[in-house]
Amino acid sequence: MADAKVIPFDDDRSRTGGSARPARRRSAAGGVRGQGPGPAAVSALPGQQDASKPQEEPERAGRPLGRDERAGWDRRIAGGLAFLRRRVTGEYDVDEFGYDEELTDQVLMSMLRPVYEKYFRVEVKGIENIPSEGGALIVSNHSGTLPLDGLMLQVAVHDNHPADRHLRLLAADLVFVLPVVNELARKAGHTLACAEDAERLLRRGEVVGVMPEGFKGIGKPFGERYKLQRFGRGGFVSTALRAGVPIIPCSIVGAEEIYPMIGNSKTLARLLGFPYFPITPTFPWLGPLGAVPLPTKWTIQFGEPISTAGYPVEAAEDPMLMFNLTDQVREQIQHTLYKLLVQRRSVFF
Repeated sequence: MADAKVIPFDDDRSRTGGSARPARRRSAAGGVRGQGPGPAAVSALPGQQDASKPQEEPERAGRPLGRDERAGWDRRIAGGLAFLRRRVTGEYDVDEFGYDEELTDQVLMSMLRPVYEKYFRVEVKGIENIPSEGGALIVSNHSGTLPLDGLMLQVAVHDNHPADRHLRLLAADLVFVLPVVNELARKAGHTLACAEDAERLLRRGEVVGVMPEGFKGIGKPFGERYKLQRFGRGGFVSTALRAGVPIIPCSIVGAEEIYPMIGNSKTLARLLGFPYFPITPTFPWLGPLGAVPLPTKWTIQFGEPISTAGYPVEAAEDPMLMFNLTDQVREQIQHTLYKLLVQRRSVFF
């Protein structure tokens, strides 16, 4: 839209032409802006528009873009082209584990975010329990037949923490032998669930996530939902003690119902090399459509950190201490799960 032509206040043409004579904006004292306060202010005639005010575009489809909007789109396009150039030329950084922070932030998180916000409508509590700097070990329950809970947990930390922290998940061996999945997992910051890699990340000040239930958690029958499986021998506790970082219990409600597992075909699991082959009310009966998760409502709660700073270095070798701390973390997660289930109004709302 062309800019409005401002006609001088004392120009007689403003009273006769087809153009509307602009009204001066009133000052706080009741006078006319640009002149001293006067006894009366000149008002615009009916149908006229105040040319001293910014012209506002009507809210309609196809309206012209404003200057700020055009600049915003220009910046996005320029950023996208620069991103593609770096991808083509190889001018981007990955760390020793294969983590590509730029790709994760701009592509992978953008793909997961609509599922996180619109489909599962994840509610996050206790994000302030994750420290703003330094290493921390997040320990969470694991469920859902497919490990979508790990991905949603990663988005929850990435999008909600005020310090914009990134979660580095420890994954099972199977993840790194599957084609395509292996490369994407590495790019997203996942690494093998071994004590050496976890300790290196924690000492570097990273936030590391682990789900000690493993396949026992995500592959359990629907009738055992929200009942935590064994947490192993406490390897994650030993790693946290060696690195001197806090342990943060995390409870996830909503993932158990996305694929209600009512059966397990062990024959197919052996043939495919999987730990289990799930049978749900929709899969494999509906084919690929049966692999679509149910749109449950999720809640992720981060609990109070359990400090490891007061323990000596040799405490990491004490099996009784490992057992007690592992049990403490497990009980805290289980108790929070039950509390969230009581507070939940519906699986889907």
